[in-house]
Amino acid sequence: MDHEPTISRDVSAKPANLKPAKGRGLGRDVVVASICGGVVALMVGASYAAVPFYNWFCRATGFNGTTQVATSAPANGPIARKISVRFDSNVAPGLPWKFEPEQSEIEVNIGQVVTVFYTVTNQAARTTAGQAAYNVAPLTVGSYFQKINCFCFTEQTMAPGEKREMPVVFYVDPSIAEDHENDGLNTITLSYTFYPVKDPVVKPLAASEDDKRKGNL
Repeated sequence: MDHEPTISRDVSAKPANLKPAKGRGLGRDVVVASICGGVVALMVGASYAAVPFYNWFCRATGFNGTTQVATSAPANGPIARKISVRFDSNVAPGLPWKFEPEQSEIEVNIGQVVTVFYTVTNQAARTTAGQAAYNVAPLTVGSYFQKINCFCFTEQTMAPGEKREMPVVFYVDPSIAEDHENDGLNTITLSYTFYPVKDPVVKPLAASEDDKRKGNL
């Protein structure tokens, strides 16, 4: 009986026409790249939005010692409890100004509207500009410290050698007396730091200091 020829088969060989794996790999790479690009774009957008959102959050909550902005005196008026308010002043490098409070500390009734002055002098022989940042300490009382008028809201441009008095009108909200976490609070520190402004906005000359004092609350 004749034997049929034996045909050797290579089981590891793959059909020559099976080529979809490469296409599937490219498609997956495109999807992964698109997702990564979207994540990067989202992170960049979030970084730009973080600063204004953080500023809004601080103003709304008093977080990190950010003071509040009021338009008038408190409706329920001052209360008998008193508190000391200290005034701190700083100038960032690059701004040739002398900046200091006229009083280092005062004692006020909670709810009492008070006006204090800071003095700033441009010690340079050229016009310079700056803008102040501020906060209060302890940081948890920012939501109770209400400012009606403050020089920090606007850019300040000063002529060579100019000296200026800048008012701050504020009160401590009486509702702080209802916050028992602050029952032992005796002192609040209001701190300002002036930073240089590289491209100041040209503004008309300021009024005299006597006129400023007459026009303040």
